[in-house]
Amino acid sequence: MFYLLTIVTGTLGALLPDTPIRSAANLAASLCYVVVTIILYRLFRAVNGPVSLIATIFSLIGCILGVLNTLRLNPTHFNDLIFFGAYCLLIGYLILQSAFMPRFVGILVAIAGLGWLTFLIPSLAHRIMPAQMLTGLIGEGMLTVYLLLARFKPIRSQDSSTPAISRS
Repeated sequence: MFYLLTIVTGTLGALLPDTPIRSAANLAASLCYVVVTIILYRLFRAVNGPVSLIATIFSLIGCILGVLNTLRLNPTHFNDLIFFGAYCLLIGYLILQSAFMPRFVGILVAIAGLGWLTFLIPSLAHRIMPAQMLTGLIGEGMLTVYLLLARFKPIRSQDSSTPAISRS
């Protein structure tokens, strides 16, 4: 549900004029994405703990920059979507490596990550706009739909005390 809230509030924040309501929508989107990041870290640490942690760090940096951008306090002037691009690439990889999610979802999320990474080159990002927004909406939207519809349950592996995930 938090991923869906992120998409809805983030879309509102992108479409609304520059008003306090837009700022509130962007702040809500950032807060929801922090929750999503923590949930996905917990889900994917069983697949590859270090990669899941690195993805989490990229996402949290993106969330912090998003808040700073909304409050007009970002001294770096980095576009937060660059960090979400790295995050989505890593999450796509983790999905592809998992045994509990379909590969096509991982591919779509990785493509979304490539779209967000176009913001590394602002002139390119503006030239292909809204293509990267669509890839982001499709990739992360498909992941959201899958997470809302799938049922996961933890299972204990025999050689580890770390719970693994299976689809039920």
